[in-house]
Amino acid sequence: MDPDFRMHAERTPNPHSVKWVLSQPLAPGRAAQFDAPVAAAVSPLAERLFAVPGVTGVFVTGNFVTVTKDTDLDWQDLADKVVLAIKEFAASGEPALGPEYAEGDVEAGSEDSVVARIREVLEREVRPAVEMDGGDVVFVGFEDGQVRVSLVGACAGCPSSSITLRLAVEARLKEAVPEVREVVSV
Repeated sequence: MDPDFRMHAERTPNPHSVKWVLSQPLAPGRAAQFDAPVAAAVSPLAERLFAVPGVTGVFVTGNFVTVTKDTDLDWQDLADKVVLAIKEFAASGEPALGPEYAEGDVEAGSEDSVVARIREVLEREVRPAVEMDGGDVVFVGFEDGQVRVSLVGACAGCPSSSITLRLAVEARLKEAVPEVREVVSV
């Protein structure tokens, strides 16, 4: 493990999720949500975390991982095991996303200028703000004025996610891209 390795936990709006911020990059420029156990070839980090009884979700991006737990358990019961799994992963030197991880093709066909502008706003303005809370907004598609996004990490299941989607994401996209009439979570 890197002698300068550091890690700290941050609360998220979702009481069942904790964001673990690492001093080293995990998946720069990429994001992956896992809602079920996966093989190490897909994600060595997610495999280790799902081995902890009670872990129900893993979201990896940038230099953090958001872990979601079973609603019947307390973080006191899981935190030490989650920290150990993350430290073991960090010591391994493996990439967080393995060779069999395949990002889905979220938009069929070529990107036109509207889709490019939508992606630009999401990348530059929305995602950094949402990532601060341990989640992410992933562009899924655009058709007939409707932007489809997926809320992942701590945002999935967060009680305030629908408000954030309407008041922040939709409002900003409508302002920047007049062709947008609504934003929906899929």
